[in-house]
Amino acid sequence: MHPKLQARTLTRTFGTTHALGPLDLTVTPGEFVCVVGPSGCGKSTLLRIAAGLTRPSTGTLEIRTTSRRPAAMIFQDYGIYDWKTVLANVRFGLDIQKTPRKEANTRARDWLARMGLADFADAYPSALSGGMRQRVAIARALAVEPEVLLMDEPFAALDAQLRTILQDELLELTQTTNTTTLFITHSLEEAIVLGDRVLVMSARPGRVIAERRPPFERPRTGEIRDTPEFSSLKGELWDLLRGEVQQEAVPA
Repeated sequence: MHPKLQARTLTRTFGTTHALGPLDLTVTPGEFVCVVGPSGCGKSTLLRIAAGLTRPSTGTLEIRTTSRRPAAMIFQDYGIYDWKTVLANVRFGLDIQKTPRKEANTRARDWLARMGLADFADAYPSALSGGMRQRVAIARALAVEPEVLLMDEPFAALDAQLRTILQDELLELTQTTNTTTLFITHSLEEAIVLGDRVLVMSARPGRVIAERRPPFERPRTGEIRDTPEFSSLKGELWDLLRGEVQQEAVPA
């Protein structure tokens, strides 16, 4: 089976700052991979390289897909357009693909319905809560039926209760669509709930220092948070991560 996403000896330097790597990474079709690490370890840089927004300094990152819309990215700050209606935001990628307007509207409305936003199609983002805006961003990304979904801490700005709800919604959606996903997060809980694999990154320059596979069959639900296995893995990951966080906090 060919990987959907593969990075080989990937590095990125900004001026004199060695931000990332060398890093090797393989994501197989349909796999949900979560990356955790301390602030400034290069997690977001990795995702921006995958999205084609930043070039690597050395090494390669390839996404192997067959469609016209190989990857879609969801940002922490929603990345939706304030001057477009909710429907127009969700339809945006389809418009770029030159999908016929009738079909594009139908697909956009279908995703709004799936995200519980059907009644807000004609509203503008300013009228929505943070959680609703992030649902719009997710609907926009999934409406184009991407082969790869790139998510950069999409729930970081939300309160704990809403974050839990959206984690569970994303879990259900990605298990239904079987979309290959690379997900960046600070939250160990989020990584364990969502991921087939959890990769732990070191302090800058970010490298993968550990990999764990949450011991939960799919399809799974958020109820796994209440299991001893969940608590045990969260503790194990924190033990791995604690030293890297402390290292990052020490002034150079």
